[in-house]
Amino acid sequence: MKVYSADGELISQFGEKRRIPLSHDEIPQALIDALLATEDSRFYYHYGVDPIGVVRAAFDSIVLRKRARGASTITMQFARNAFLTLDRTLIRKVKEIYIALHIEQLLTKDEILTLYFNKTFFGNRAYGVGAAAQVYYGKDLNDLTLAQIATIAGLPKAPSNYNPLRYPEKSKQRRNTVLSRMLIVGAIDQETYDDAIAQPVTAKQHGAKITSYAPYVAEDVRKKMVEKYGIERAYTEGFNVYTTIDSKAQNAAQKAVKDNIHNYDERHGYRGPVSYLWRESEIVYQAPTNEEASVTETAAIEDSIGEAADSLFSENDFTAFDDAGDYKPSEDLSWSFEQINDHLNTLRDYDDLVPAIVTNLTDKTAYVQLRSGIIEVLDWDNLKWARPYISDNLQGPAPKIVAEIIQSGALIWLRKNQDDSYRLSQIPDVSGAFIAIDPTNGDIKASVGGYYFGNNQFDRINQAKRQIGSNIKPFVYSAALANGYTLASLVNDAPINKWDNKLGTAWRPKNSPPTYGGPTRVRRGLAQSKNVMSVRLMRSVGVSKTINHMAKFGFNKSDLPRNESLSLGSAALTPISVVTAMSVFANGGYLVGNQVIDRVEDSNGNVLFKNSKVVAGYVAPEPKEPTYLTDSVETTTEEEANYIMPAPRVISAANSFLIADAMNDTIWGGGSWKNGTGWNGTAWKAQSLRRRDLSGKTGTTNDAIDTWFTGFNSQITATSWLGFDAPGRPLGSVQYNSNLSDKQTYGGESGAKSALPTWMAFMKEILPSIPVSYREIPEGIISVRIDADTGLLSRKTDYTSQWEYFIKGTEPTKYADSNSSMRLDQNKNQIKEDDELF
Repeated sequence: MKVYSADGELISQFGEKRRIPLSHDEIPQALIDALLATEDSRFYYHYGVDPIGVVRAAFDSIVLRKRARGASTITMQFARNAFLTLDRTLIRKVKEIYIALHIEQLLTKDEILTLYFNKTFFGNRAYGVGAAAQVYYGKDLNDLTLAQIATIAGLPKAPSNYNPLRYPEKSKQRRNTVLSRMLIVGAIDQETYDDAIAQPVTAKQHGAKITSYAPYVAEDVRKKMVEKYGIERAYTEGFNVYTTIDSKAQNAAQKAVKDNIHNYDERHGYRGPVSYLWRESEIVYQAPTNEEASVTETAAIEDSIGEAADSLFSENDFTAFDDAGDYKPSEDLSWSFEQINDHLNTLRDYDDLVPAIVTNLTDKTAYVQLRSGIIEVLDWDNLKWARPYISDNLQGPAPKIVAEIIQSGALIWLRKNQDDSYRLSQIPDVSGAFIAIDPTNGDIKASVGGYYFGNNQFDRINQAKRQIGSNIKPFVYSAALANGYTLASLVNDAPINKWDNKLGTAWRPKNSPPTYGGPTRVRRGLAQSKNVMSVRLMRSVGVSKTINHMAKFGFNKSDLPRNESLSLGSAALTPISVVTAMSVFANGGYLVGNQVIDRVEDSNGNVLFKNSKVVAGYVAPEPKEPTYLTDSVETTTEEEANYIMPAPRVISAANSFLIADAMNDTIWGGGSWKNGTGWNGTAWKAQSLRRRDLSGKTGTTNDAIDTWFTGFNSQITATSWLGFDAPGRPLGSVQYNSNLSDKQTYGGESGAKSALPTWMAFMKEILPSIPVSYREIPEGIISVRIDADTGLLSRKTDYTSQWEYFIKGTEPTKYADSNSSMRLDQNKNQIKEDDELF
């Protein structure tokens, strides 16, 4: 079974058997000659059975009491391989003869040969000569030399014993036997024979060439195929599964996730080498354990480290090259060049990380040895980030010289930069995930379930339920708009202190950061992710009503806590459910679901299965009964069916438009910076993408245990998550690193700092191919000028007013009084605070 992207790139291959079916015309004559000369030189002259061979086999079995052997024609071998066991008994031989005679009556000789070449086992999971050519030589059959063809032709007799990968000498002997038989029967001349037997064994292990890396997608597809067809059919029938994945988007997502994970990991500090294979000298450094260490203490530690390094090392100690410019190991190096190389050859790469051993140092460079004796130089720019990791909330002082980071003998991990230089790295502790879908039909365009599938197959996209924090707020605000609120309604942005009679304590949700602006418009509350405003909106609408509204987006009600903490994102949800739900705002109010498999074809290209899709805004040519999102249909090659179904509308077009427009301010903010009233949304950094058609929402849970960002336009919706797999471990905070530029990320981790960068890096790669598409204003939406402070109508046209969208009939009817301040009870949508303590 092969898994492909939508644009035909190979994602993965599964199954015990590898098959590449060929027609008779695609099989080289030299291979036919080699097989006939070796296995059945009278193939075209008998009727499936060689009488002389059969008599000899019967005599051996009955008279001499030996196992029946030999006499198997190509037709008989095919009969045995296709229909019988491999038991060497007389009864099996009789069955073999009977089936062979029947096959000869049904098929031509060329058809029998073609089946034999396609069905016979050639070792290393290769069934058929096409697969064998790829497995052993990585070539198409027609590109093989005569020596390589003879090697393959000799395999059916004993695929394991003559395997050129395991037993090259035995394989060579068998190959020469085949060539000798070809010479005897006249298939080749003496010169050709001499040239072929002089060739060395060139077989090497070759697998399917993966051209689009998406291991978590491949595993998801594998599970779905096994569930649908059973493990035997899924693994052995040569299915070609075409997914909805876009290879360019997938590659961009993969890189964005890994880069962001490494960026987080680096800013939290270096945890040190994997081990030391030897030590030439040692600096004793006791890291501070008090997280409240003062700046003065940190500076003192930094100075002491520098002094210690200066006293232990001099420039001459780190000489890596002689006067002629040739590399030479340090004189007191404990391991030789060969020992280092031998040790490195025992180590595997960790995804993109490669092992290396430090051999020499200077103040600002490190010389390292990689596999095959390659010597690389790590310059200071690729080392200076590595201040000591102390805890998730505390890092040690910035290093001044390389010796404060690593020393000779250190076994370290390296990561390759875009310019092919190397950077000091380490295996990350943190995890991340990313998914992007087409909001119009739910096609998954990219999906990354973690950092490295080879180490951890847990798919965080489909399997990890994590609290989503403020990513829940668009759904809370959508419920509010569906229950009488507008984007201009004022909600009190002030602390909440609610007594809980059951717990006997007060619930005090706070904004993050804990700043409050008093009466604030709903639009700004969503864009700036005001926690207390979200709580007040849910309280006004009601918990049950809010949950019922959220269920329209595809969320399972059982995943939504029935209390006000839901308004702050206490629900634990999977990234795939979040991105699917958020797509409702991107596509105008429709629930489209999601799918990763587009169609399944057999090995001949016949479509066996095609996924039906529900499409936002699609109008079916004929009325149809409502369909479930998981409906699919079996097809045959003769059928031409329409697999497009209309998606169900779950919220109004107006509601979807208003929330998406407010989420645009999460990126672009509002007000007038020129006149001192400007404000940023929580994802203002995404302005660097220079796309006004983007909307989004950050998400950060308590103590930054989980961080999220979901953003979209009408053509792509994507969700990013970053956090630790270990439950309850906060992402922590970072102190300023004096070795890095002012553009570095520091302070407490959050959705904007930890998850947003992945989304931005992905969008930077794919947006150039996606035209700008502004939201269409739905019917029933009007725009009026309002006062920026009160949300009431305004006659002014300066910075104190702005245009706002309303569902017709919900717009304000009163004008703001410029001579008096707004009172809370003047706005019809202001929440009462009777049950709160201030």
